[in-house]
Amino acid sequence: MNTPIIIQYKINAPIDKVWKALTDKNEMKSWYFDIQDFEPEVGKVFNFYEPGGENKYHHQCQILEIIPARLLKHSWSYPDFSPLKTIVTWELFPEDHSVQVKLTHEGIENFKDLGENFSRESFTGGWNSIIGDSLKTYLEK
Repeated sequence: MNTPIIIQYKINAPIDKVWKALTDKNEMKSWYFDIQDFEPEVGKVFNFYEPGGENKYHHQCQILEIIPARLLKHSWSYPDFSPLKTIVTWELFPEDHSVQVKLTHEGIENFKDLGENFSRESFTGGWNSIIGDSLKTYLEK
């Protein structure tokens, strides 16, 4: 199944505030992950672990494309488990006084042999929680 995961939420915040939340590592740690080496520049690699201090899943990503206030595209991989990568694209669509945030996660089938924590259902639930709960709450407060 090569169908990408697509998650969309309307966020009641100005687009510049949403973009900053997606690309400023100091803001990201308030709603997403603490990504110390994140730099919003094409070609840059960034690394992080899930919250909680267990450091079970090393995430490694590389920025592939940036269009300020419109698009952030990066790879997503787990180098400790597989050499394969997936692609995550964040897109912003302004609507009056809000922004439609669309996340597309492609290539998830690359992780099909890594177990339940890497399943389509696990990623879909995670992205819904990250965008629909964490990001939305953070930006609309």
